[in-house]
Amino acid sequence: MLALGCAPTQDPSSSVALPALVPEGPPQPPSGASRGFADGLLPAGATVYDDHPGLIRLDSRLREELRAATADASAVGVGIVVNSGWRSAAYQSLLFEEAVAEHGSEAAAAAWVARPGTSVHESGAAVDLGPSSAVDWLAQHGADYGLCQVYDNEPWHFELDLDAVENGCPDPYDDPSDDPRLQM
Repeated sequence: MLALGCAPTQDPSSSVALPALVPEGPPQPPSGASRGFADGLLPAGATVYDDHPGLIRLDSRLREELRAATADASAVGVGIVVNSGWRSAAYQSLLFEEAVAEHGSEAAAAAWVARPGTSVHESGAAVDLGPSSAVDWLAQHGADYGLCQVYDNEPWHFELDLDAVENGCPDPYDDPSDDPRLQM
C-alpha cells in the first residue's frame, strides 16, 4: 500500500523535500519474532541518508552511488525510498520462512526470496527501492551509477555493478532461483 508522504529525496542539508508516494513500510515481523531495526528492518520512507543499520551496513560504494542517483533523481522530481538494504541472517531467515508459508514450498519461495546465507542483502550489496517512479527512473538511468536491476520478477531490487557505467547493466535473471550466486 502506498501513502502520500514527504520523503527526503536529496542531501539532508537541503531544506527542500519533495512530496512523493512512499511505501507504508516493509512487512512487520510476526509478533514474537525478534527482527527489528537492528536486523535491517527499515521504517517507512527511509532514504539512503538515514542512519538505520539497514542503511549504514550497506556496502560503502553502493551507498555512495545510491546517494548520487538519489540526488540526481530528486533534481527531476523523483524521490527514491529504500524499502530494504542490509539484512541480518536472522531477518533473511524470517523472510524466507514467510515466503515458504505464502508460496507453499521452499522451491516456490526461492523465486521471490533468497535462502538464508545466500542473499546479497546479508552482505549489504543490494537494495530494494521504491516507489515505482523511482524504479522506472533507475531502470533508465541506473547504469550511469552502476545500479542494476538483477531480477525480472523483482524490478525494485538493485545491486552495484561498476562495469555497468561503461558497458551497461547485464541482462537480469528471471528470478533469484536462477542466480548462480544464490545456489547452496
